[in-house]
Amino acid sequence: MTCQIQLSRVALSTGVLLAICGSSAWAAGGTPAKPKQIRAVPLEAATMIIEFNSSAPDVGVQFFLDSEGWTTIEISDPNGEEIFSSESAGRLSRQGGGTELFLESVEPELADLSFAQFFRRFPAGTYTLRGRTSDGGLTFGHAIFSHSVPAGPEVLSPVGPKGDCAVDVPIPVVVAWNPVTTSYFGDPIDIKGYEVIVENEIDTNFDVHMPAEQGTQLTVSSEVLKPGHDYIFEVLAIETGGNQTITEGCFSTAP
Repeated sequence: MTCQIQLSRVALSTGVLLAICGSSAWAAGGTPAKPKQIRAVPLEAATMIIEFNSSAPDVGVQFFLDSEGWTTIEISDPNGEEIFSSESAGRLSRQGGGTELFLESVEPELADLSFAQFFRRFPAGTYTLRGRTSDGGLTFGHAIFSHSVPAGPEVLSPVGPKGDCAVDVPIPVVVAWNPVTTSYFGDPIDIKGYEVIVENEIDTNFDVHMPAEQGTQLTVSSEVLKPGHDYIFEVLAIETGGNQTITEGCFSTAP
């Protein structure tokens, strides 16, 4: 017995699909077969954001989804054009498929891909995610994508002469920056939070998210840093829709 199912936008928006099962739409007794209701399971999370590195400068997109289990996933833009698909196979399918999926695009520099070109490539609006669950059912979700890009945070410390790496910085190190109040294009913007990342090539991977109302500085303690070591750091401004802009920096701690 087979079932023909259409994953239409209307069906996905309601979460209920109708399928006709059997060799024809008529049962053996000559009466119409009753439509079978199939409930589509919403994804637990579905997001699409812009990540802009103001120091590079380069730009790309990031997708994230979470579910109880999927074996196929497709992502379509607001015009219905498919821009991504993935399918599990073999042992992974027998395991039940995947749950979380994170995808980050290549990030061309603005010299090679302007914001105008980028926005045409990825129009603002609702992106639709749809697929199959591990038990043969259906799953779906929607991600709201905007072109609101925060300006890069202006780092106040630690900063070296002419913007070079700061040297001989005493521990603890205070990472401070000016509040971000506008977009990259100069429009007013609502920043919901900041993220500070500090790392080196050996043993440091410090990553803290903080709400915007908490302020615009963060102290990195001696439990994280060591004397006489080189570090790189990033300060990210994150707007209410999730789009984020990075400013990079670097410093070396005093011996």
